[in-house]
Amino acid sequence: MEIWDLYNKNLELIGEHVRGTQMPEDGYHLVVHIWIRNPEGKYLMTQRSAKKKTYPFAWECVGGSVLKGEKSFDAALREVQEEVGIALEEQNGRKVLTQIREFSDDGTRVNDINDIFLFEYDGPIRLSEASTDEVAEAKWMTRDEIEALWHGGQMVRVIKDLSYFIQNEGGIF
Repeated sequence: MEIWDLYNKNLELIGEHVRGTQMPEDGYHLVVHIWIRNPEGKYLMTQRSAKKKTYPFAWECVGGSVLKGEKSFDAALREVQEEVGIALEEQNGRKVLTQIREFSDDGTRVNDINDIFLFEYDGPIRLSEASTDEVAEAKWMTRDEIEALWHGGQMVRVIKDLSYFIQNEGGIF
């Protein structure tokens, strides 16, 4: 059973929530998305495994839910280690944006607060050292390759408009 802290829109802690149960309309859980860039300017993208209930085989950056009592930066480091086997160094990352979502693109209520991080990393992908089987494949991609996946409907739609995000938010690309 996974337990999350529950927040209001102002990021004030208001309780806790059990994953898989109905999210209260005024409660939000914290999620992290981690963009990892190598010295060649490529980004580490992961393909979700067939076992994922939502968006199987879709591409995304590394990400996941922040656990009860955990800070989003610590969750970012944990998720990368779990999903792709890479131990990132704290000094190589920063939070670039926080987005609040109430509904997903398909109209489902999600109530999440997305902390988006950028990390610089110069090393190999270590998928064989991942502690989960959430990722089917991981590879370095250019901005153009990522945009092609987005426009081809092959990416998870957490960010509402990737083109706007690329051009205006956080200096990731």
